[in-house]
Amino acid sequence: MLQPKKVKYRKTFRGKNRGKAMRGCEIVFGEYGLRALNLGEISARQIEAARKKITYATKREGKYWIKIFPHKPLTQKPLGVKMGSGKGAIQEYVAVIKPGFILFEIGGVSEEMAKAAMQKAAAKLSVKTEFVKKK
Repeated sequence: MLQPKKVKYRKTFRGKNRGKAMRGCEIVFGEYGLRALNLGEISARQIEAARKKITYATKREGKYWIKIFPHKPLTQKPLGVKMGSGKGAIQEYVAVIKPGFILFEIGGVSEEMAKAAMQKAAAKLSVKTEFVKKK
């Protein structure tokens, strides 16, 4: 699974997730893409599950690009621990997603195959998505 090799600060604040994506809104590498339609966080497990589905659906033809990376650590305290006593241990890493951001790109395959692969990958993600073509 994806996670950062080295981080400056081990645990981060929750922060606010709002607004639209200003960068990463256009297809750069491939011919087809999967665009996020709402705000959210995608875990490293979801990214890996979507990657496997794309690989399986395309039968390893063409090429695909993952344009998201889980940089943000999420913490969780163990069950039954009282309030106070600091922040919990890191549970997982997530990628923060804004609407309009291209999550995955694919190239070198037919449009039907790309659409099928992206639909299967989208079923594994926790944000609403749409299939887009390069202009």
